[in-house]
Amino acid sequence: MGQKNSEEKTPWWQPGMVLFIKLSGWIAGPIIVALFVGRWLDRKYHTEPWLFLLTVGVAFVVSMFGIVRDALVELKRIDKEEKPARNASHSDAGGEEQSKKKDNKNVGSPKQPN
Repeated sequence: MGQKNSEEKTPWWQPGMVLFIKLSGWIAGPIIVALFVGRWLDRKYHTEPWLFLLTVGVAFVVSMFGIVRDALVELKRIDKEEKPARNASHSDAGGEEQSKKKDNKNVGSPKQPN
């Protein structure tokens, strides 16, 4: 039985939605955890609002790290997918341009005075 390419089965909007969910998770997940953990620690050690603020700050750093990491991975994936297409289009155009330059190299050059 022939198996279809996985790209043919994937709707056009799915990669964007997956990236949106990943990045949203990096924003909401650590912050929500920090809110509950920070409040619990402040109540336990009677340090309001310092441990709460500390956990929210740490969650912010974790969120930024996760977002940047996922964004860089996605950018590398996009570059890898587009690189073969770019190379193919540049090699075709580059070959034509170089042959035109060779043909037109001496055309229109000023004449040497005698």
